[in-house]
Amino acid sequence: MNEFLHMGGYAAYVWPAYAIATIVLLGLLAATWKGLRNAEATLKALESARPARRRNGPRTAGRKAADQSAGTPAEASEG
Repeated sequence: MNEFLHMGGYAAYVWPAYAIATIVLLGLLAATWKGLRNAEATLKALESARPARRRNGPRTAGRKAADQSAGTPAEASEG
């Protein structure tokens, strides 16, 4: 076990590298969690500020009629 901890004489380089990598990864994890919380708060604020959507309104019927009259792209290029 002692030989493993000394890393063949390179322990002074290996262990600090492991420590730095661990610190960087933990920092990235914390930053990601903070960004997620901020994004969720922003989304919640935007959703609460937006008026409620109507599910079945006149725009839906008009959009269906416009889609049917337009036809497919192949039909539009023939005419």
